[in-house]
Amino acid sequence: MTKASRNHDFQKAKRAKKDEFYTSLNDIELELKHYTSHFVGKVVYCNCDDPRASNFFKYFFTNFEKLGLKKIITTCYRSQDATHFGLDDSDQAVYLEYSGDIDGDNSPDVEEIGIKPLNGDGDFRSAESVDLLQQADIVVTNPPFSLFREYVAQLVKYEKKFLIIGNMNAVTYNEIFPLIQDNQMWYGPSIRSGDREFRVPDDYPITAAGSRVDELGNKYIRVKGVRWFTNLDYSSRYKDLDLQKTYCPSVYPKYANFDAIEVGKTMDIPFDYEDPMGVPISFLDKYNPRQFDIIGSSKSLGQPMSQIAKKGSYQQGGPRFYLTKGDGTYRRMYERIVIRKKQS
Repeated sequence: MTKASRNHDFQKAKRAKKDEFYTSLNDIELELKHYTSHFVGKVVYCNCDDPRASNFFKYFFTNFEKLGLKKIITTCYRSQDATHFGLDDSDQAVYLEYSGDIDGDNSPDVEEIGIKPLNGDGDFRSAESVDLLQQADIVVTNPPFSLFREYVAQLVKYEKKFLIIGNMNAVTYNEIFPLIQDNQMWYGPSIRSGDREFRVPDDYPITAAGSRVDELGNKYIRVKGVRWFTNLDYSSRYKDLDLQKTYCPSVYPKYANFDAIEVGKTMDIPFDYEDPMGVPISFLDKYNPRQFDIIGSSKSLGQPMSQIAKKGSYQQGGPRFYLTKGDGTYRRMYERIVIRKKQS
């Protein structure tokens, strides 16, 4: 199964702005266990979220006392099945608030959730949603993939701590990469490779082999390259990458349009090379900011090939690095991040 065919449904939905992907409780639990100390006394905001289907709300609701939370806030659209939280079957958007056990039975109760109407549709960009955002300490959710740039920009603007899901290729966006480079945003630790399964709405079109329908009629798709993005710190982030390879010029060629060597795999980073190196974006899974500096990317650092090579000798496209083939032509590389070992 090719990457293109496995992502057929996801890409189709993205183009249509159908971004309702419900994250599994298991994936949430595996990631959240790395941040428990961050949540004590904090207000958590799950926007772009529907608690009737959301495992984010379920996780924080059931672990409220264990995490020592102050409050949970979530905004959502009202639609079918609204009666699950005592709502009528209308389309008015609402927000929910939960501040912990009230009746003293030391267990979370649906009756203790405060349900309040919103004037608008619950869009994260609306004034009332922004007002709720400003009340929060940490934002945790699966935002619309098609609006990822705008969503992150809002979090940065209001200086919020966050833990969100997105596609790993988001690190190449012009709006996102500077945050990675400046150590203001990084990958979470629980997802390193492979794909993840998401439940989708009942009216979601599924045709690819990576999709399924369970015995209850719930629909699921698998999406490759999903990562957690966060600015919450965790200890394993500072584990040094064990470098075993020795630098050899014939093994590590230099790019034609930037003064750096090509390192095709993270495991092949030479331990004895001190100058700039181009590595795949998957390097960020192992990135320790105390071990390496991020200098930039091929998108921003690569010299235009039109300035150094004849037309027709290289594949045209957006800014990338190129390697010479030795016959007067050049090979265009995948996106690269340029790193350098920290100077001791």
